[in-house]
Amino acid sequence: MSPQALAGKRAVVAGSSRGIGLAVASKLAAEGASVVVNGRDESTAKAAAAQIVGDGGVAVPVGGNAADEATATRMVSTAMIEFGGLDVVINCAGVAEPDGSSILTMSSRDFSAQLDAHLVSTFELVRAAAPILTRQGSGAIVTTGSAASAGNFGGTGYPAGKGGVNSLSLALAADLRPHGVRVNVVCPGGKTRLSTGAGYETHIKSLFERGLLDEFTRDAALNPAPPEFVAPLYAYLASDLATGITGQIYSAAGGFIGRYPAFEPEFVAYRGHEDNPPYTLEDVHGFLAG
Repeated sequence: MSPQALAGKRAVVAGSSRGIGLAVASKLAAEGASVVVNGRDESTAKAAAAQIVGDGGVAVPVGGNAADEATATRMVSTAMIEFGGLDVVINCAGVAEPDGSSILTMSSRDFSAQLDAHLVSTFELVRAAAPILTRQGSGAIVTTGSAASAGNFGGTGYPAGKGGVNSLSLALAADLRPHGVRVNVVCPGGKTRLSTGAGYETHIKSLFERGLLDEFTRDAALNPAPPEFVAPLYAYLASDLATGITGQIYSAAGGFIGRYPAFEPEFVAYRGHEDNPPYTLEDVHGFLAG
């Protein structure tokens, strides 16, 4: 990426007071963007913004939960007031599931908290920003999904929330494409407070023992690269270098970048309904188990 690829851009980054979000906000600022930094804890958000300013960037903090409509609106309005506009919207907000949680142990409250942290925060931030971006006919939105949405990292609320982010983002890309607004997803892997500690290591090893992870994925999950390795993909998708790229789901972990294939059905069987009765169960069994 060329120097200052985001010069003059105005950005909001939810969940950017630490971890991957902070790495992303710092990268945007290093590339010339002015950034609204956000975290649930206001003092942590202020410290993150001060760190970016100390490194020569432009940043202002907004504390609060991005899943709250008022906080999401305040993030957007802060960009408009402080920077004079908005060009880039990124959501890195999220929380980990309780250690060892599954459908057998997760409470309704904990499940709702997961959807709130990942899916609702994405909805509220984009809902607050979309009218501005569509009016100006340009903008880039980058959301944060996860490979966990495939189900092979266990849990319940976390994969459900991240799967919702993936689906919502694809729908947003289709909705906003005619308005010149791009929407893409990054499924990141990086060393953060969510991917360290004894509980996390036990969880990953358990997934391997259950056959959900292969050795390569287990080892990569136990030794993730710093979040700074993920940040360039977010910054690229936010920049004008990515013009024309929308509705894509990418994976980034360390030096690895991948792209998920489009969600399309594989052919199993077909017959017209006008001249044929519904399939019998034996028909379906023959298609799926034969």
